Amino acid sequence: MSEFETIGLQGGIWSGLLSREVPPAAIHLVHAAEIVGTAQITAEGGAYRIDAAIPAARLSDGMQTFLLVEQQGEASDARADSGAPVMARLHILAGRPLDQDMKAEIELLRAELDLLKREFRRLARG
Repeated sequence: MSEFETIGLQGGIWSGLLSREVPPAAIHLVHAAEIVGTAQITAEGGAYRIDAAIPAARLSDGMQTFLLVEQQGEASDARADSGAPVMARLHILAGRPLDQDMKAEIELLRAELDLLKREFRRLARG
């Protein structure tokens, strides 16, 4: 079970609850491999509420994916490509859906399904 549970997106703020004993040092909002913001962390009833503002300048036609990534190490070392585990993903489809976006999603799903089928067959054989 994930430590992070999304509450939703309201007024451009993506909110969720993080269930753990120790608060995170910082949580970054990442879009297109670039840190675009830092989430606000507030203690709330034995958990931590995470609020991240989605920058309006990052929204455009097509699918946009935002990630919440916990900072690893020192603040000066914060990078979007640090390899830190992704806490949560938010996909936003705005404007007119682009055919390329839908085709790419379908191709990704087919590839994942083929991988699962191969693994199930391998496990069944042996």
